[in-house]
Amino acid sequence: MKKRMMALVSMALAGAMILPMAAMAGETEAAAAGADEGKVLNIEVWNEEFKSRITDHYPGYEKTDDTHGKIGDVTVNWIITPNDDNAYQNNLDTVLPGNADASADDKVDLFLIEADYAKKYIDADANVAMPLKDLGITADDLSKQYKYTQDVVTDANGDLRGTSWQACSAGLIYNRAAAKEVLGTDDPAEVQKAVADWDTYNETAKKMADAGYLMQSTVNDTYRVYSNNVSGPWVQDGKVVVDDNIKKWVDDSKAQVDAKETTTAELWSDDWSKGFYPEGKVFCYFGPAWLINFSMKADDEKSIAAQGGWGLVNGPQGFFWGGTWICAAQGTDNPSLVKDIMLKMTTDDDIMKEIAQKDSDCVNNKEVLKALASDDSGSNKVLGGQNPYQMLADGAEKVDMSNISIYDQGCNEEFQKAMKNYFDGNASYDDALAQFKSAIVEKYPELTTD
Repeated sequence: MKKRMMALVSMALAGAMILPMAAMAGETEAAAAGADEGKVLNIEVWNEEFKSRITDHYPGYEKTDDTHGKIGDVTVNWIITPNDDNAYQNNLDTVLPGNADASADDKVDLFLIEADYAKKYIDADANVAMPLKDLGITADDLSKQYKYTQDVVTDANGDLRGTSWQACSAGLIYNRAAAKEVLGTDDPAEVQKAVADWDTYNETAKKMADAGYLMQSTVNDTYRVYSNNVSGPWVQDGKVVVDDNIKKWVDDSKAQVDAKETTTAELWSDDWSKGFYPEGKVFCYFGPAWLINFSMKADDEKSIAAQGGWGLVNGPQGFFWGGTWICAAQGTDNPSLVKDIMLKMTTDDDIMKEIAQKDSDCVNNKEVLKALASDDSGSNKVLGGQNPYQMLADGAEKVDMSNISIYDQGCNEEFQKAMKNYFDGNASYDDALAQFKSAIVEKYPELTTD
């Protein structure tokens, strides 16, 4: 009996040691995997946004100085190249193709991209961004994300080469005081009826003008709405094609400018932002959550935003604006850390909720947005207490990215630039179109325009 008891005690002690030994083994394996990786994590960005998200939300990140940090024993190096004059893309074009052959401490590990030029960097032939499957990231890991955010970074072979924490679906942001004055109500459901489609929108523009308001600050406010709803890409079989919905933007905009219902001011100019204040007399802007929260002068007590004077509706057509995608650079020597950053920053429910609540981002997580849509914490002071999350979530489901191409940024910029001459009465439509075609051929010699 005594021997049996001793045997049982020995077995219990052995069993008790198995779990901590297994845990230690797991930690040792993880440490070994990390030990085989680089000691410098280089991240290419164009501004401070992603750095602030990592600093505030990534577990274990320690800030060292304005351009460096630490994750464990890995030094994080933030390489910031502003977008001005295409400098950021020029930098990526220089460092990414030879990244695999770069010295260990100089290898790019992560880089960020925007939708306007995403296809250039997730192209399978270019092969500068790793397929997420090569990092061990699965479709199940990303199952709560919105489809359009994945379409942006899916290559021609169907491989996903990036991921985003943001869902930047957008809507029509309206001046509640102007709505009450001209439409008799600022209720979102009623305001939406007055802007339900472009014909109705243009009729409302006449009413606003009669009351002394611009319908929208500039023709450029509506451009993305039209361009997000085209029937085909800018370039088809090597030829530049101006879509019917883009032509409709030209016709509608010209009519509004001639009727003094809007202007041709540049986005982000002082003339454009005058409508952020009551005396600016602008009925609406178009934009996503980041425009509402960060760009409409909410920190100025004289602004409409500070007074909670804006409202949000879907508007004539659904669209999106902005967003940032994280890509793993081919040649990274930190694949485990890169994978963990991607998963935590774009799929972790708790971190997604933190980002939404602390940073006012509309996050790329269906379940988190659903919870915020039914929670008082989702109400927005700029929008007079309106909760925008259900509307933004619904909008994200409807965004169609099937027509994006690597030429979008150049074509959109040159088209708007050329049409300004037409709107201002300095050129005919045909002359403006010829200006656009000339600029495109110069920018992209491989394309034809006729």
